[in-house]
Amino acid sequence: MKKVILFVIIVLLQACSKPKGKGSDTDILNLAIRDKIPTFDPSSAYDVVSSTVMYQTYEQLYEYHYLKRPFALKPLLAKSMPKIENNGKRYIINIQKNVPYHSDPSLKESRFLIAQDFINQIKRLAFKPNKSNGWWLFDGKIKGLNEFREKAGSDFQKYINLEVSGLKTRGDHTLIIDLLEPYPQMIYALSMSFTSPLPIESIIYYKNNLSKNIIGTGPFKLESLKPNHPLTLTKFKKYNLSSYPKKGDRRSHSKKLLIDAGKPLPLLNKINFHIIKKHDSRWNAFINKKIDIISLSKEHLKIALNKFGELKSNLKEKKINLQISPTLTFWWLSFNMKDPLLGKNKDLRKAITYAIDRDKFIDLSTNKTGQKANSIYPPGIPGYSPSKTISINYDIELSKKLLKQAGYPNGKGLPVLQYDTRGDTELTKKQAEYIKNQMKKIGINVKVVVNSFTTFLKKVREGSLQLWMGGWSMDYPDAENLLQLLYSKNSPPGPNATFYNNKNFDNSFKKFKKVYSIQEKKELMESMEEEVLKDLPWFMLYYQRTYTLFHSNIQNYRYSDIIPNIYKYLRIKKSNR
Repeated sequence: MKKVILFVIIVLLQACSKPKGKGSDTDILNLAIRDKIPTFDPSSAYDVVSSTVMYQTYEQLYEYHYLKRPFALKPLLAKSMPKIENNGKRYIINIQKNVPYHSDPSLKESRFLIAQDFINQIKRLAFKPNKSNGWWLFDGKIKGLNEFREKAGSDFQKYINLEVSGLKTRGDHTLIIDLLEPYPQMIYALSMSFTSPLPIESIIYYKNNLSKNIIGTGPFKLESLKPNHPLTLTKFKKYNLSSYPKKGDRRSHSKKLLIDAGKPLPLLNKINFHIIKKHDSRWNAFINKKIDIISLSKEHLKIALNKFGELKSNLKEKKINLQISPTLTFWWLSFNMKDPLLGKNKDLRKAITYAIDRDKFIDLSTNKTGQKANSIYPPGIPGYSPSKTISINYDIELSKKLLKQAGYPNGKGLPVLQYDTRGDTELTKKQAEYIKNQMKKIGINVKVVVNSFTTFLKKVREGSLQLWMGGWSMDYPDAENLLQLLYSKNSPPGPNATFYNNKNFDNSFKKFKKVYSIQEKKELMESMEEEVLKDLPWFMLYYQRTYTLFHSNIQNYRYSDIIPNIYKYLRIKKSNR
């Protein structure tokens, strides 16, 4: 009888731990991705969909601390932070020992990480046939790497045999990188998936085609990749490299994100990535508990939030949580500084900016979820100041005075300006229409040209735009990543789409790129920002924020667009029913 009772209890417990319709049990996370993974090759993968999967399976020398803001790097595959010598031009990095790779046909059993594996991958970034999206990180930075790129050409055997003078090992667990000049952003490059280590055996076995294979050291390994099925990652049972953080910032304490402090990672057994392309389908999957987390699209903000920007009560009743997170994505109005009309007339640029109501533009663009920009730097990067202000505020009368001062009273004599959209979505068209209507109020006529995003990018590279919406998502939390958009030598086809040219800014930027001192960097950031605000090549609009919903059984969740390897920290709370 006791055995029967025990059996019944076990069955009931199992039933309670698997809610009907959820599509997951207590240790399986279900997520939605918007499309198929285009490639698993760390030299090429750069899109959001690929990164969502890649960072759970591949690891790098350094990672961001999950519970600290501003963002801070810490060792991952590296044993410690790098020892920097030779005036910032030599990095000596000690590598963790006994780190196993996932099992793969290309590897002998129990293949462990060695320093040479990092060199293999950096060489792959330079190898021309790979057409790497990460080459820009090291182009002109490491001794001998560009020479290797030219000598190897498209010859795979030369890729294998040729060495790079600036990439060396000292034994199996010390990596030495010699630079041509100081490169403080190197540490960020070494935290990106582009620099994930790869065994030479795997590169040779797959003939340098790693688009369909993952040979990583991460907490999860690729389990299943079948058509019309979820992409499945499972816990790598030999993983022993990371534990849950024992310390965090004020927010992590207030949100009780340190309950699992010190526990070995990962805390999940499996992740299912469901390909769900449409907004409505993702929403329905979330509401029906088929997926556990969803980032709200603009279309669903009104469904989820009340007029105060809070989660609606019907969703709270479903035990759904809302998290509002700042991002490192931000937007501005761009002026072509080489344009004979706009570029030469600062009063005209100012007249345009004073005619734009940023609050209304943010409401239009984000359903009131964007944060009005107060600086050219976004929150979350070292050197950003919340007390900084942008003095330009909506003022139609002042705008008209400035237009007259610019030589065009009520717009008389001013040629039609051209505003190019950065895509052909409904949002980009509405933004363009708003700009056009606001300009009409002060007498400026604007012609709107609707482009596909591909056409827009082509015009950016050609430098043929006059007035347009600029935007940037930072690759790493260092001001250099956005300041390079204003450096004169990066003018089109480079990223300085505005053709901004200021000697003081350029001189400060050249210093900034080589500076390691935090205080000196802050001082240079302030001086460069003052130049930009004075010259007005950009009119800062807003910082993007992410609104994420997740079911209450998801523990330890803290979104960040700069920390992609977050899923190893998550835990699914067992049901008490």
